[in-house]
Amino acid sequence: MSVAAFTDRFRGVSVRSLAERLPRSVAGQVFALQVTLIVLLVLGAVLALLLQSRYDGEREARNRSLAVAETFAHSPGLLEALETPAPSQQLQPLTETARRRAGVDFIVVMDTDGIRYTHPQPERIGQRFVGTIEPSLAGRVLTERVQGPLGDEVQAVVPVTDADGRVVALVSAGLKVANVTGVVNRQLPVILGTSAAGLAVATAGSALVTRRLRRQTHGLGPAEMTRVYEHHDAVLHAVREGVVIVGGDGRLVLANDEALRLLKLPPGAEGRHVSELPGLDPRIAELLGSGRPATDEVVPAAGRLLAVNQRLTHPYGGPGGTVVTIRDTTELRALTGRAQVARKRLNLLYDAGVGIGTTLDVGRTAEELAEVAVPRFADYVTVDLADPVLRGEEPTGSSTEMRRTASRGIRDEHPLYTVGRMIAFVPSTPQAKGFGSGRAELVPDLSRAPGWQAQDPERAGRIVEYGIHSLITVPLKARGVVLGVANFWRSEKPEPFEDEDVTLAEELVARAAVAIDNARRYTREHAMAVTLQRSLLPRALPEQSAVEVAHRYLPAQSGVGGDWFDVIPLPGSRVALVVGDVVGHGLHAAATMGRLRTAVHNFSTLDLPPDELLGRLDDLVGRIDQDEAEAGYGGPDGGAGMTGATCLYAVYDPVTRRCALARAGHPMPALVHPGGHVEYPDLPVGPPLGLGGIPYETAELELAEGSQLVFYTDGLIEERTRDIDVGLDLLRLALAPPDGVDRTPEESCRAVLDALLPARPKDDVALLIARTRSLGPDRVADWDVPFHPGAVSGLRAAAAEQLATWGLSDAAFTTELILSELITNAIRYGTAPVHVRLIHDRVLTCEVSDGSSTSPHLRYAATTDEGGRGLFLVAQLSERWGTRYTGQGKVIWAEQQLTGPGAAFGAGRGAEFFLDALDADPL
Repeated sequence: MSVAAFTDRFRGVSVRSLAERLPRSVAGQVFALQVTLIVLLVLGAVLALLLQSRYDGEREARNRSLAVAETFAHSPGLLEALETPAPSQQLQPLTETARRRAGVDFIVVMDTDGIRYTHPQPERIGQRFVGTIEPSLAGRVLTERVQGPLGDEVQAVVPVTDADGRVVALVSAGLKVANVTGVVNRQLPVILGTSAAGLAVATAGSALVTRRLRRQTHGLGPAEMTRVYEHHDAVLHAVREGVVIVGGDGRLVLANDEALRLLKLPPGAEGRHVSELPGLDPRIAELLGSGRPATDEVVPAAGRLLAVNQRLTHPYGGPGGTVVTIRDTTELRALTGRAQVARKRLNLLYDAGVGIGTTLDVGRTAEELAEVAVPRFADYVTVDLADPVLRGEEPTGSSTEMRRTASRGIRDEHPLYTVGRMIAFVPSTPQAKGFGSGRAELVPDLSRAPGWQAQDPERAGRIVEYGIHSLITVPLKARGVVLGVANFWRSEKPEPFEDEDVTLAEELVARAAVAIDNARRYTREHAMAVTLQRSLLPRALPEQSAVEVAHRYLPAQSGVGGDWFDVIPLPGSRVALVVGDVVGHGLHAAATMGRLRTAVHNFSTLDLPPDELLGRLDDLVGRIDQDEAEAGYGGPDGGAGMTGATCLYAVYDPVTRRCALARAGHPMPALVHPGGHVEYPDLPVGPPLGLGGIPYETAELELAEGSQLVFYTDGLIEERTRDIDVGLDLLRLALAPPDGVDRTPEESCRAVLDALLPARPKDDVALLIARTRSLGPDRVADWDVPFHPGAVSGLRAAAAEQLATWGLSDAAFTTELILSELITNAIRYGTAPVHVRLIHDRVLTCEVSDGSSTSPHLRYAATTDEGGRGLFLVAQLSERWGTRYTGQGKVIWAEQQLTGPGAAFGAGRGAEFFLDALDADPL
């Protein structure tokens, strides 16, 4: 507002004088200028059109004349006509016809002396041709502009040659230039019309400008405008902004009261050169005298910080000079500087709140603190934590040993301790003091800090020589516990750290300390959960001969879950393969997994079919849910303790090479045939465990030796970024060997995890791969037993002979006793048919089956009882014994150890034990 005021005042006198000298209004002057420009443009366009038309007309005449002359000179019959006694009689009609059709003004045929045979004007036939013929007599084509009989002409002369190449005549065709310049007449009205339209637009624009000026001045006359100027003078001196006008010669033209005060100018300064004004600061004088434009340029003058804006006046219609406005920004600059510092600190603290603690990893959180602080607060940042903190524990004792966990700086090469080093800080160092007291320590000058240098004098010297000169050490304190210290080092800025910097460092570290403590607590809880889960998972798989097994378990990134697997040996060299998954994560899921795994072990001892085992497991899960609901237990979401579980149970028999499988809501297994073909068997799917009411189904597969059964949990194939079908296809590709050569289960495990598992899995993954083996006929012997007691002796003899074939004669006596008791019980208490099978594997298994489903029971017989000691003897002579039920009846089995104490017991003490059991003495 003030600039406009004194600019109007400066221009007032000149405006009035111009109005007296120039009676026309501004709009009239603009209109006159526009008319002048339009006229000049029209004249230029007409001139350019004339020149272009002249050039185009001459070029068109030359081209057309040359084309017609060339065509006629080579036309058929021309040479014959020239050889006749009267060439003109034949050629004149031809040339006239060709001239009219070709659109030229004349076609002249002449001899080599230039005497015309033809011409549009017959009276000129026989006269000499007007033009140059010498080049054409030499065999060249010539175009020229001449003043001929028809006027201003452009003509072409072309030689006519005979068969020997001699020039025998000449042909000339021409065109008057005036006949091809009609384009000017056609385009000139367009130019004039456009000019008239432009003049009309200029007239309308001038009228609009005149109306706008009148509207802006509100129709004020001279008196009113005088009062406006007086008001401008009052405003000029009332504003709190210095206004200075300097003429083109460098003299001060005008300075308002505020400018006199700010610049401390003496009275009567107007009219003097700015360089001669007493008391004017030289820097201000230099700026005012230079005349250069300036925008908010801060210049110190008279103990103040003045913001100067300088603009030239001549671009705005005034006389040469500059208009300058001056504002006092001393206090504003100080406030702005403090506000900028505060804003930067708030932004730093905000970024720290967002960028620190993005993960629950102690080391990564310490690195985030260093990344946020460099270089916005410090040039180098190091974080040292007590070693127990990295393990998820609280620091104990008063030891000042800390491990460097994070280090970041503006340069990678620096003399500070490296990450991973254990540092024992001496008591005089700021780190030891801060760790012990819990208060921040400021070291403004490291070169004069003997307590800090006492830690490592040699390294301290290198640090100072490197340029690091100031240090703030802040303890990482959260919930009353000091976890470590954060060190902020300064090297680039020459100023040392101050108390305000300490306050900012404490706020920054306080946010990081809470995040580090949260990560420490999570580390502890996660370690506990992982320890619990791994204690519940099988530490080592049992020895068995049915399958070759490889397995993997990988906990989720966010915590442990309820995935598990198991390999359970069963009687008859069979093996049970189990994979399960409890929905959810955390300690409760791990504990539930342990309960289900224990239940599966217990149910497997009953030797149940897979569907019956899953049915009993389903009942157990239902009871667990009901008990926890009645007890008011809830998980993190307030629901029931167990939110669901799935399981896949399979039993493989290496003798028959058949595998029975049943699944409860679990993903289907993969089957890799020998040779590499991969398929997903179509198994009936049952509901997840705990729903109840729906029975499970068992499916049987006959497997070739060397087949691989692949069991897994959903964390392997399911991922948010892909569909489950995609995961199954990837699993199929990973299991198929690329070269067709069968892989070991261990190799298959590695291939599957490399292909499907991300770097940081979101869910637990359990993987179990079993390659099947088989027991051939040389390891199995079986007999059908006639259903009468006399058949027992024959079976004992056959069994002894088979054991001798296997090299197990030492176990023959014990085996005969076991078979005698089991076969006798089957004949006495069971039903036909009775079948005996011996299996030679890691143990010697005796199996006796019959068609009855009654179960025998072990009991202690009294001294006076005649029977009841058969199963007691079997239990004492064998390592294990039991009963399993089949669709045709039951099987009673007994296992004997072939090596170790069991073998010695069976071979050497069988008779003595048998007699002791009967309370009899040996003979």
